[in-house]
Amino acid sequence: MELFLGIIIGLVVLVLLVVVHELGHAIVARRNGVVVEEFGIGFPPKAWGKKLKNGILLTLNWLPLGGFVKLQGENDSARKKGDYGAATFWQKTKILFAGVVVNWLVAVLILTGLALAGLPKIIPDQFSVPSDTTLVTTPVTLGSVVDEYPAATAGLASGDVVTVIDGQEIDTAQELIEVTQANRGETVAVEYTREGTQQTADVTLRDSDEAVFGATLQQQEKIQATWSAPIVGIATTGQFTWVTLQGLGNLFVDFFGGLFSQLSPDETVRQQGSESLDRASNSVAGPVGILGVIFPAAGQAGLTEVVFLAAIISLTLAVMNALPIPALDGGRWFVTALFRLLRRPLTKEREEKIHGTGFLTLMGLIVLVTIADVSKLFS
Repeated sequence: MELFLGIIIGLVVLVLLVVVHELGHAIVARRNGVVVEEFGIGFPPKAWGKKLKNGILLTLNWLPLGGFVKLQGENDSARKKGDYGAATFWQKTKILFAGVVVNWLVAVLILTGLALAGLPKIIPDQFSVPSDTTLVTTPVTLGSVVDEYPAATAGLASGDVVTVIDGQEIDTAQELIEVTQANRGETVAVEYTREGTQQTADVTLRDSDEAVFGATLQQQEKIQATWSAPIVGIATTGQFTWVTLQGLGNLFVDFFGGLFSQLSPDETVRQQGSESLDRASNSVAGPVGILGVIFPAAGQAGLTEVVFLAAIISLTLAVMNALPIPALDGGRWFVTALFRLLRRPLTKEREEKIHGTGFLTLMGLIVLVTIADVSKLFS
């Protein structure tokens, strides 16, 4: 049931974020004289459609994986009145990057709201205004509990909040680790809260240097602000944008570096290449990973984590669509700008070939990532 609920929440969030992205394109296109023929929620086949008073066909489609906007004369060589192709280069720039701006602003708004309620701190130097910052630390909560290890044997389970061990109050994950290490091989009384009820269990710790307790620990710091919340929202979005770009750069280096390393006759180089490919594989998630793993986990963690994840995905959509990748917004702008710079005509056939190739490449990567996600689910 939790998995199903997580998938539903994930679908709703993804569709909403893509729809507002496409809405940005549609609004700016209309304001610049380009005719919007269709605004679709989800992808075809069409389930329902209605012609609005402004002439736009609004459709609901059966594949709930996003949305799209169809402009009149979308190819750059179209020249009729109301065609996208007939717009000036500056107008095309505004239309293409409108979705990027909207997704970035959505991330700013969400992170601003979270700064008021409690914004998760996920990087060491995460921005805050010291004079208006309260750091809120969540209780120490058990994540996964390893079967046949002390915590599981004593009846502890994922989600339990540990408050006291051997008479010592536990305020941080480090304190739990230190207390259990100091008492390894002994039986200690562990006080914990489960669904609001205080309970006690006697846990016989392992006598070893590692895995004394047998559970992963979850604890989070949250940044809480008042008047500086909008500043924190904007600055944190900028900070996460840079971190996202760095992550994409590392992914690119790991993937292609690892790929080329496989051609080396040196076994050591090939092994290093395999490790790079593994890092690349573990650092990305496709639709299956996002909907089947990430959102269900966020749903179990709470509403704040789901909302925070929505902000990160909105920001990622903005960053990815700003990059010069054919078939995406940044790629379409780059191709248009390149041909203008070269003073060569961008014919419909040439444009469709460039972006069609880019789209097929993206679909191929999505298939590969999806296969990797499925293998992780069943491994």
